[in-house]
Amino acid sequence: MGDNSLTEPLLPLNQAPTLPAIPGCPPDLEYLTHLDQILIHQQVELIEVFTGWETENKYQIKNALGQQIYFAAEESELCMRLCCKSRRGFMMHIIDNLNQEVMRVVRPFQCCAGCCWCADSCDHCALTISVETPGGEQIGHVRQRGSRWKPHFDILDSSYEPVLKIRGPCFRTPCCIEDVNFQLMTYDESQQIGKISKQWAGITKEWFTKADNFGITFPQDLDVKVKGTLLGALFLIDFMFYEHDKNNKSFLN
Repeated sequence: MGDNSLTEPLLPLNQAPTLPAIPGCPPDLEYLTHLDQILIHQQVELIEVFTGWETENKYQIKNALGQQIYFAAEESELCMRLCCKSRRGFMMHIIDNLNQEVMRVVRPFQCCAGCCWCADSCDHCALTISVETPGGEQIGHVRQRGSRWKPHFDILDSSYEPVLKIRGPCFRTPCCIEDVNFQLMTYDESQQIGKISKQWAGITKEWFTKADNFGITFPQDLDVKVKGTLLGALFLIDFMFYEHDKNNKSFLN
């Protein structure tokens, strides 16, 4: 998909400190072990705002204090962005504050996938995302599950064993100006342990750009690989529901 060069972010001075290596933790993901919340802010692309020309997405990933801990840069083919829009396949490079790639989120292009009623009928009908190290070692997976009205997702480990579930809200009209929450549940659905939130970013940003703000909350002692996989789940949710043209956008609440 495209070339392998990474777009180096212009990093702010307000950066989180680098932590020493932790046994069993994928390299450079050590900072996630101390967090129970992540904020993700998509950057506004002026070319896209004024021309409608689909550009590669970029996101700042921050802690609760607003300090940048990672930067996410999409890699995708131009024809895929122009023709397939939000359904495009991509590789999202997660980069640390030293501009070193620490993780990848890979979404394959799936032409006919995405219908919540058909997602359980076969693997080709369900949207998926894989999270891996830069060397290709699997960290986890996210898979869309079948449902009637609310979006459902499974959080899977590197061996495709289920770990957690995400339960989304019902569809509503686009006039809602509050946060939209996707509940993070234990796999038996007996307890909610966190959430992925699409945060209201203000009328100007919401209606005139595709740049969105998100937050993820989870237990601090959650496995670091599962925390990394939840980032992949967020990107899947963003592209499924919030990457569309503003006039045709799917809204959830």
